[in-house]
Formats: sequence, C-alpha cells, structure tokens
Amino acid sequence: MRRYFVVNGFDGALTMLGLIIGFLISVPADLSVIINVCMGAAIALGMSGVSSAFVSETAERRRALGELEEAMISDLQESAHGAAARWVPLLIALVNGSAPLVISLLILLPLWLSIAGIALPVPPLYAAIIVALLLIFLLGVFLGRIAGISLLRSGIQTLLVAVVTAALIYLFAGF
Repeated sequence: MRRYFVVNGFDGALTMLGLIIGFLISVPADLSVIINVCMGAAIALGMSGVSSAFVSETAERRRALGELEEAMISDLQESAHGAAARWVPLLIALVNGSAPLVISLLILLPLWLSIAGIALPVPPLYAAIIVALLLIFLLGVFLGRIAGISLLRSGIQTLLVAVVTAALIYLFAGF
C-alpha cells in the first residue's frame, strides 16, 4: 500500500504542478476556473486510482488464491486467505485513489485561501507551486525512510523530477 500511496500521490502532485504551471504561463484565468479544472483532474485521478487498483488487485488476488487452493486441494474461500483476497483489493484501491486526491487538495489549498480573502505572502498560483514542490520533496523523504537511505538525498531526487517536469512544461507549453 505504501508503494501505491507514493506512486499515485506523486502522479497527483505532478499533475497539479503541470496544470498550475500551464495556467501560470497562459492567458490569465479566474481562480475559480483554475480550481474547477484542477478539481476535475484530481477527482479523475482519484477515480482512476480506485478503479484500476481494485480491478487489477482483485484479479491478482483471485489468481493467487486459486493457485493456492489448487496446490492445497482445498476450498479457501472462507479462510483468512479468502478474506484477504476479498478485502485487500478494496484497501489498496482506497489508498491508490485517495493519495492523488488528497495531495491535489493540499496543493489547491492556497487557491481556496485566496478566494476566501486570506492574504498569502506570494500570489496564489506560486503558493500552490511551492506546496506541490514541498509535497513532492516529502514523498521523496518518505521513500528514503522506507529504503533506509538518505532522507535528504531521496527528497532532492524527487524534487529534481518536479523541477525537470516544470522546465519541460515551460519549454514546450510556452510556444
């Protein structure tokens, strides 16, 4: 589940980063339009994560249970293995879908605060980019902790991916 959280969380963060940078280099748009577009993408990422993980994990767990039943020459539907084959795909699907949604919502927070009239130290789109970069760095730190490697190095590696992504967007979307 950790892997699903990081992978889809990273997808959500990079998607929001890309959308916000795209809005930043485009003709100025109302914050409510930007939020609505980003929310549409966040919800789609969440639904994609839930459905794809549920379908694929269910298939994998059923296959593994079937192979185990065949090897043991026994029906395991009512066993702990059978219960796990039914519940684990649901749990993984929820993590897989909630990660990009929650991370996207956190990135959009500065935009909502701005619409609510709360003054930010930087313009709202830049604040959202800062939040996105911070969350991407923290996902890298989390990966470093899991792998038992340098937290700073791991965070900087994921941050570098975000910076390269932003640079590519500026380079190619600026035409």
